[in-house]
This record gives sequence, structure tokens and C-alpha cells, in this order.
Amino acid sequence: MSRIAALFVPLFPLAALLRSNPGLAGQPVAVCEGSGAAARLAAVSRPARKVGVRTGMSLAQARAIFPDLTVRGRDPVSERSAHEALLEVADGLSPCVEDAANDLVLAGVDGMERLFPGPDGEAELATLARRAAAKLGLFIRAGIAGSRLAARLAARHPATVTIVAAGDEAAFLAPLPIGVLDPTSRLEQRLRRWGIATLGELARLPAPDVVRRLGAEGERAHRAARGEDPTPLVPRHPEPVLTEGMALEWPVLTLEPLMLTIGELTGRLMRRLDAAGAGCTLLEIELELEPGGADRREIRLPAPSTDARALGAIVRLDLESGPPQAPVVGVRCTAHPDRPRRAQLTLFGAPEIPPSELAAVLARATARLGPGRVGSPRVANTHTPGAVEVVSFDPPPPPKVRPVRRHRSPGLLAVRTLRPPVPLEVIVDESDCPNGGTSPARTRPVSLRSPAGAALHIQGLIRVASGPWQYEAGWWSETPMDREYWDVEVSDGRLYRIFRDRPAGNWYADGVYD
Repeated sequence: MSRIAALFVPLFPLAALLRSNPGLAGQPVAVCEGSGAAARLAAVSRPARKVGVRTGMSLAQARAIFPDLTVRGRDPVSERSAHEALLEVADGLSPCVEDAANDLVLAGVDGMERLFPGPDGEAELATLARRAAAKLGLFIRAGIAGSRLAARLAARHPATVTIVAAGDEAAFLAPLPIGVLDPTSRLEQRLRRWGIATLGELARLPAPDVVRRLGAEGERAHRAARGEDPTPLVPRHPEPVLTEGMALEWPVLTLEPLMLTIGELTGRLMRRLDAAGAGCTLLEIELELEPGGADRREIRLPAPSTDARALGAIVRLDLESGPPQAPVVGVRCTAHPDRPRRAQLTLFGAPEIPPSELAAVLARATARLGPGRVGSPRVANTHTPGAVEVVSFDPPPPPKVRPVRRHRSPGLLAVRTLRPPVPLEVIVDESDCPNGGTSPARTRPVSLRSPAGAALHIQGLIRVASGPWQYEAGWWSETPMDREYWDVEVSDGRLYRIFRDRPAGNWYADGVYD
């Protein structure tokens, strides 16, 4: 027989509210739905129940009993975030998870008890799920049985963990009223007329007679009452993103209270990502504005990371550079996860930085320098000399085998590019130019000198000059480039790459050969 685990969140609207507002824990709190005279309490905390406030009361009745009761409206964004966290806990138990309701999920756990040998293996598995949920801010009850109905009702039992042994489902369900089957009104009336009040009484009826008198609906109810569940779980397809959000009680006008809310939401997201073994590569922030509209932002990280503090610093920089244009009444944060970079650390080679620490360092650097300023330089796909672009920093893993050099490579020159180029004072020889020196393309540099205070001191006569190499690009744009490049050797033996800006006639040192 298959085994099904049910994870249930009692008083789900209240649990979602307390998860988003931890400061309300331990206080008399009630969640209200509806407005005006139709407002009713949907969930009440234990301190409020102790003073006589009950679920289903009107708001006026609750205020009359306890004037200091803290009342909040239902928050659909917080409830959705709490439901996603509950699904992630179930994903840690089984690859087959069925989304039954906002406060309930089912997971197939056949064979999972082998992870915990002994008679209490399933109980330890359920306890492990409760601990994982507690880390995400949810306090759940768990039940394990051989059918959906038995597992669902076991999870709603007052005990935190309820295990129904295989084959005992019918005995567990027998004393329960037929209302737990959620039957149609027609089926419930007919069973009442027959004197059937409990599942045990329904299960004792002959199956052929039930099918003949009540049809397919009666057959399903009869099998459920006997603890039979022939249909498999319907697995869900998890969304590729994680979302946390909440509605604010009062409009927020300044940065600090907004950052406190965003910091709480991103902290929960990072804990969920860490539990899933993933990191955040893109964070989308949606601010609901008053009286209408939204402010949407995207924060990209150079590497998958779960460093909530660094991510908060990046968000702060973004909000400081462009604050919202209206009061904020709601916040939603969406994280796009990705697997962090993996690497096998070597035993005998040079020490390497663990990928998780590298991702945290990159996130902190981005927080200090700003988005788009951390990465790896790469030669741009253009003919412009020295043109580079910044791409995501993703170094390849180290080779497993160290390469062996069989031949000694000849010495090669390397050029150190000077950015920005160093201005030069250059004397040219125009004696070879036709028409009395009116052809600047034939001028040859004979000496050069950098001005006082330049970043690099360059001075001397030019012994060898190779060139010119003409370069022209971007003639169709507003900033065209027309240059004449030379490689020169100065009297002190140094080699430089210089160029002349032909439209302006100015000379610059572009690089030094080593």
C-alpha cells in the first residue's frame, strides 16, 4: 500500500500574517476578512482565544470583548508566499507532491522511511519536515497514512505528528462523521435517512448495494471510508521562481522602513534558496504605489548567491539612486534561482576559493560599486583597439590534470595598454612629404615627450618608427574615430605604441611593450 504524508498549517491566514510580521508573535491578534458590518474574524491567535475571542465573530463583537485586540486584514501576497514555502518543504520529502489547498499539501513517501531505520522511521521523517518548515517561518502538523483522506485528517489531529499504521486506516476513520468526506448535499441527506452518521457505519455497508443505490459518487465515498485510495497523487510542476511579499499597514514614504520590509522579504527568500541548494541571480522588486501604479526594478548579481546582507546593500543603492515617486503600500520580491557554481577542491595544488565564498565576495563588491560594475573583461567584437566589455564572472573549473610543457615557447612581447591614453608632444619630420609637407599621412615622428604631471614619463628621440597604420571607425556615428598608429623605439630602449588623432592633430601614447 502507498504511503502519503500530509503537511497542514493550522490557522493559515494567521500563520501567513505572523510569518510576515514576526513582531506580532505572542500577542492577541486576529485576521479579519470582509468590511463594515460584514467583517468577520477568519483566524484568532491563542492569546486572543484565552480572553474569549473566537473565529467567526464579528469585528464589533471581538472589540467589545477585548478592546486591545490587534486586527489585520487578510494578506493574499503573504499567504501565497507561505503556501510556496510549504510546497518547498514537501519537495524536500518527495519528488511527487500534490497541491491540495493553501494550507495543505500531500507528498508520496513510499520507501522514504528507509532513511530512518526502525519502527519510528515515518515519525522521524515527519519531524524532519516540521523542522524544515520552522526554518522557513511555518509551524505545521504532519500526518502519514495509506490514503489521502486518512493522511489529511491525521495532519489535522491536535498532535503535531500523527502516524496511521498501514492497514489501520479504516479503524482510524471509523468514529469520524461523514461530513469529513465533503459529500454533496444529496448524498449526505440520503445517508442521514439511512441512519449513517459515521464513516465506520458507511464502511460496513455491502459495496455492491452502495454502488447500486448511490452510483459512482457513493462508491467513491464508500472506498474512502474503508481507507482505500485507488487514484495516484497528481504531481505539481513547481514554478522556476520564488516569491515573497506583503501588504503594508500604512503607506511608507521614507527609505528606512521600506528597506526593513525588503530586508525581511529577501532574508526569507535567501533561506528558501539555501534550503533548496540554489542561489539568486536576479531579484525582481515590485512596489505597489498609492493611489495606483507600481514601481518595478531588477537587481542582477554577478554570481548565484544567498548573501542577504550584500543583496540588501545593492537594493539600497538602487533605491537611493531612484526612489519611488509615490508612497509604497505593498512590496513583492521575486528571486530567480540558479545552481551555484561547483568545483572540486584539489588536495595537492594551490588552494582555491570555495564557490560559495566567491559568490558572496562578488555580491559584496557589487553592493559597493553598483550594479553592472563587477565582472570579467572580455575583448569586444569590434575593430577598435583595446575595446573591452564586462561579462559575468564565471571562471572555468581548474583542470583535473596539470598540463606538461614539452617545448619551451619563444619569448613574446606583451603590450600594457594605457587607459586613458597619455598625451604626447611629438616632433615630426615632413621632409619626405610631397607638395611641401601638405600630406600629413607621410609625416614621421622623430622625438616625443609627455607633458609635466602626466601619468607616465616618456621622453627621447625615436630610433625606429614602424607605420603608419590607418584606423577609421564609426564614421556613421556622432563620435567617429580616425587615427594613425605607430610602433616606435625610443633612445632609452623602450618600445611604445602611439597614435595621432587625425581630425584634431593630437598625439597620444596608447601602450607600452614589455
